[in-house]
Amino acid sequence: FVDGERQWFKSKVGTQLQGTPRDISFCGHTIQGSELMVVPDAKSDERFADNPLVTGEEQVRFYAGVPLLTAEGYAVGALCVVDHTPRTLSQQQAESLRKLARQVMAQLKLRRAISNLAEALISQHRAERQLEHSARHDGLTGLPNRALFLDRLKHCMARSRRTDCDQFA
Repeated sequence: FVDGERQWFKSKVGTQLQGTPRDISFCGHTIQGSELMVVPDAKSDERFADNPLVTGEEQVRFYAGVPLLTAEGYAVGALCVVDHTPRTLSQQQAESLRKLARQVMAQLKLRRAISNLAEALISQHRAERQLEHSARHDGLTGLPNRALFLDRLKHCMARSRRTDCDQFA
């Protein structure tokens, strides 16, 4: 994922990096477009030849990334493949990367919908509890009201009849 200052690696294989500053990120370039971005050899690409990810310990040479776009067209990050050796991307591989990016966005959308639903259910549950409390307690003092007293009395009388115990006050 890419924010204003950094890129964050949420899933990764083959690197220990958790993220990098955005100004050296390949994904920062990817999210400025709406299509697959392929860098066959980063050392030969003027945008990345002196990039610390290329010249440093990571030794990035190949990059292919697809922007992760919301339904409204906002890029939240990129799904990418990086390698230490230059390479090309076949049409089938490119299409697979695009499909995977669409699946990632579908999963993110589903996760957000589930989260929103859970929040709505929690909110509804709180409102129901508050309504129930308001119906059985005085609004000014918070003390139990007549409705709660009568309900408790009814339950006590019913229990008394079930247990043949008529001792209650």
